[in-house]
Amino acid sequence: MAQQPAAKLNLKASVAKSLFLGNIVEENLFPFPRIAEHEAETLRMVLDSVEKFMIPKLPQYREYDRNGAQPEEYLQELRDLGLFGLIVPEEFGGIGFSNASYSRVLQHTSRYDASTSLTIGAHSSIGMKGLLLFGTPEQKKRYLPRLAAGEIIAAFCLTEPGAGSDAASIKTAAEKQADGSWILNGEKLWITNGPLAEFFTVFARTSTDAGKMSAFIVERGFGGVSHGHKEDKLGIRASATSTVTFQNVRIPAENLLGEEGHGFKVAMSILNNGRTGLGGGCVGAMKQSIALATRQATERKQFGRSIADFALVKDKIAQMTVQCFVTESIVQMVAHYIDSGVEDYSVEAAISKIVASESLWSVGNEALQIAGGNGYMKDFPYERVIRDSRINLIFEGTNEILRLYIGLSGMKDAGEDLANLKKGVSQIFNDPIKGFGVLSGYAAKKVTHLTSLGRDRVESVHSALRDEAAVFETFAVRLNRAVEAVLMKFGKNIIGEQLVTKRIAELVIDIFSGLCVISRVSRLIEERGEAACEQERRIVRIFTQNAKRRMNYNLRRLISNEDVDSLALADFILAQQSYDWDIF
Repeated sequence: MAQQPAAKLNLKASVAKSLFLGNIVEENLFPFPRIAEHEAETLRMVLDSVEKFMIPKLPQYREYDRNGAQPEEYLQELRDLGLFGLIVPEEFGGIGFSNASYSRVLQHTSRYDASTSLTIGAHSSIGMKGLLLFGTPEQKKRYLPRLAAGEIIAAFCLTEPGAGSDAASIKTAAEKQADGSWILNGEKLWITNGPLAEFFTVFARTSTDAGKMSAFIVERGFGGVSHGHKEDKLGIRASATSTVTFQNVRIPAENLLGEEGHGFKVAMSILNNGRTGLGGGCVGAMKQSIALATRQATERKQFGRSIADFALVKDKIAQMTVQCFVTESIVQMVAHYIDSGVEDYSVEAAISKIVASESLWSVGNEALQIAGGNGYMKDFPYERVIRDSRINLIFEGTNEILRLYIGLSGMKDAGEDLANLKKGVSQIFNDPIKGFGVLSGYAAKKVTHLTSLGRDRVESVHSALRDEAAVFETFAVRLNRAVEAVLMKFGKNIIGEQLVTKRIAELVIDIFSGLCVISRVSRLIEERGEAACEQERRIVRIFTQNAKRRMNYNLRRLISNEDVDSLALADFILAQQSYDWDIF
């Protein structure tokens, strides 16, 4: 049921990476993508079923959170509802949803319970995604029907006690045997679904001529697989998280996942491909937070008036709405790239994860603030949104690591475009973040239509949004100039300039976000007319002004900043390992 690619979609181009060169790949942005109608019918039925199933259970979700567990009977209900087979092809007993529809389902479940979304998402987005992407026909035939039914639940095993974002440091090892089988030993940390899973996608060191890391399908039934105690977490408490230990586990030769030695490629492909699940979940939680906050603001009285009448509260509601709309637009665009077969969407996927996780954190916090004292109490849902959402900034690649990935990936291609830096930059960028994945190549520089202002003008945007589009066109060119200046200044040493890289990444995040929103609203205006889309046009105007301020700020700070003092102060505090000032 995957969406068909647009007629002019450039499958070899990365929209985000092209921005580093000052170019806008218009055909990959317009028109804004929609879920195909034949799939939408099935999606509507699933969403209706999810709503009828979850709304009556809202009191139970509070209990599950307090107890830190989902009872087995609840997991069976998820199986019966088909939620473990959302992305499994129909031929193997699943629903066969595209990434876009799958993301929309997780958006719906997340309105009611984040732990439920995580149990489903860890199974589908990452636990068995490697099987879908890299599995052999025999592997798929053997496992997918059972995974679709929830007969076996899947988990993704990459993180270790000494290897989080630095996946190259993993110590779990698989030793190849004479008969082609492998003996696996090691321990994985913070594994979602660890206590429940019977199917594990495991990454291990394989020091053979073929490479230093490989991926494997491991069944609990192989023997030697065990899990530790269920972790007592700040949020998403009802979901099951534990260590998973592998002790002399014999893995059949046919359970190698993908090619031997290509474990990094498998891991990063899984994480990138699965990001729309997390993004959809964040959108759903934001929508619920906005609904809660607006009801609270309308009903709560202060100084004889509803607090919804106060400008400071209205401004919060407006900004929360903009953040949700922007995130939803990005998540849908990235899902479209995945479903359409775009070859390189890694930077766009990283952007979606950063924007989604940080927007939810902000929206949830503002909803709690609007609720006042009630927001702090466990009798109300606000505090659980905050606890549940905090993990999103950490797992599946911390937002700090992802910002470095965005900046370094794009500057790699821009650097190669500069003849006098091409050789040195290519060498230094072969492995931009240790253990965080292999950078994909970038298609040749797109031939663009330049206006007299030297911008890459977007022709498909609706005329009502031309002024806002011009802002992002201009900043794409300014980004390109800034990137070239940074690379000329630092050369191969840019790899160590993390604060500079972060600012470049922030610029790209805002430009890509703005283009996604403009594309979405352009399509809405074309379908409904300008008069019917005034609120959407307001969202575009608000986001554009907010982004413009941020982009100008980040460009200025590439030239003038307090980095030297900040780093020196941090070194001092790190040496002291304490804050020793006192007014006494």
